[in-house]
Amino acid sequence: MTKRATPSHPILETIAERWSPRAFTKDIPSAGELASIFEAARWAPSCFNGQPWRFIVSRADDPDTFGKALSCLREQNASWAQNAPVLGFLIASENFEYNGKPNPWSDLDCGLAMGQLALQAQSMGWSTHIMAGFHPDRVREIFGVPEGFDPLVAFVVGKPGDPKTLPQDLLEREVAPRERKSITETVFSPEWGKKYFHGQETSDQDNKTDMN
Repeated sequence: MTKRATPSHPILETIAERWSPRAFTKDIPSAGELASIFEAARWAPSCFNGQPWRFIVSRADDPDTFGKALSCLREQNASWAQNAPVLGFLIASENFEYNGKPNPWSDLDCGLAMGQLALQAQSMGWSTHIMAGFHPDRVREIFGVPEGFDPLVAFVVGKPGDPKTLPQDLLEREVAPRERKSITETVFSPEWGKKYFHGQETSDQDNKTDMN
C-alpha cells in the first residue's frame, strides 16, 4: 500500500511518498541497510555540531531485545508495532558535550536527525512510524539510559503491509487520505497571522492535515 501526498507545490518525490504505516510485512532490513539509514541521521545539522542524538535499536529476529523494547510502548502502539521488523528509540542528550551546559536546541537537532533517517529509509523502500506513546522511564530502566539523556520518541522501520490485518479503528486511520494545512495557514509576514503566501499567488489548494 502507498499513500503518496498531493502537494500543492513541487517537492522531492521521497517526501511526497513518505507516510507512517501501522501494518507491516515480515521483511527485515539488513545490517547494511540499517547502517545507511542511521548514517543519514548522523549527517543532520545540529547546534555547535553537538550531535545530541542517540538511538536504541532492536530487530524482530532478536526476540529478547525486541520484546524488551516492545514492553516500553503504550498498549495501543504495542498492538500494531509488535508486527514491525525494527523498533527503536531516539534519545536526546540534554547538555552540550563541549561545555556541559544545557542544550535548549537538543530536541530540534534530534528531530532533524529523525527526519533525515525517515527520508533515507523511504528512499530505500522502507517506511517509518514515529511514536510519542511510550514509557520513557521504562526505556531508561531496561536499556540503562544514563542521567543527562532523555528518551524522546519511539519509532519503527519496515515495509508497509496489508491494512486489513489491523483492528477496525486503526484500519480506518491507515486508509484515510493524507492531508496537511496549507502554507497560507502556517507561513506569516510581516506579523503573526498575516499570510506570507496567498492562494491566488500560489494556487494552493488549502490541504489540511492529520499527523500521518
